[in-house]
Amino acid sequence: MWAFGFGLVGPAGAEKLSLPYLSPYLDSLGTNFRHGANFATGGSSIREGGYSPFHLGIQITQFLRFKSLTKQLTSNGVSKGRLPRVKDFSKALYTFDIGQNDLAFGFQYSSEEQVKASIPDILGQLSQAIQQLYEEGARFFWVHNTGPIGCLPYNVIYYQSKPGNLDENGCVKPQNAVAQEFNRQLKDLVLQLRTEHPLAVFTYVDVYSAKYGLISRAKDLGFVDPMEFCCGSYYGYHIDCGKKATVNGTVYGNPCQNPSRHVSWDGIHYSQAANIWIANHILNGSLSDPPVPVKEACYYPKNA
Repeated sequence: MWAFGFGLVGPAGAEKLSLPYLSPYLDSLGTNFRHGANFATGGSSIREGGYSPFHLGIQITQFLRFKSLTKQLTSNGVSKGRLPRVKDFSKALYTFDIGQNDLAFGFQYSSEEQVKASIPDILGQLSQAIQQLYEEGARFFWVHNTGPIGCLPYNVIYYQSKPGNLDENGCVKPQNAVAQEFNRQLKDLVLQLRTEHPLAVFTYVDVYSAKYGLISRAKDLGFVDPMEFCCGSYYGYHIDCGKKATVNGTVYGNPCQNPSRHVSWDGIHYSQAANIWIANHILNGSLSDPPVPVKEACYYPKNA
């Protein structure tokens, strides 16, 4: 398995496949890439110039270099069982969870209309990355759509000001509408890639529905209000998770005592409990097109 993006439900996916957790590509201490590698990084986007320097193009370049070095080292007999076999690259599952930071960065520095207009270019660069991997022999792709960005508590706090801007679950409607348009165009792209590459398998995974389903049913599922978060503070005083500040005698920044009851960890990222719930609802294939679980994602189409 090769992972690209910024926020995969990686550990749960590895557990479903009975594999060890994927080693980060840039972790040089005691790494084992025999079962794949994680090229994803926090804050990364498809296009360059976002929150992280490790945009998708850099991640693809890192993968290509890794593949080249793997061939070189295995041919010299120095892999010591920690590198994949050359034949594994064409049999592996290539997973993508990326695009939300492109939207988030756009919302922060431009208008909703400009973000929406940027979607074709964003997805065009994603398509180029997938094409590069296909030309390198990749055949099995697992592609997540983007989540309901308007349901992140941070965005609710900063973008709720307009009357009628929130939906029945407290999410920012215009932002979710842009996310849904992104997902509509992403699904069209996946369908196009299937047509262009009939010998490849593309699984489109509806992460948006899983996350929004959790948020809309949070209290019934034993979580607190999904707009509450566990660590950090944005209510009047912006204090990052892991930091503290005392304002007028009140200490801000103390984490909550029961993180497992929160959907959101820090107003932007989901909690571990939420990620586990989401993973269980996407890895079984019920929200995938075609509806196959991750264990069966590496299959050859009938016309192969």
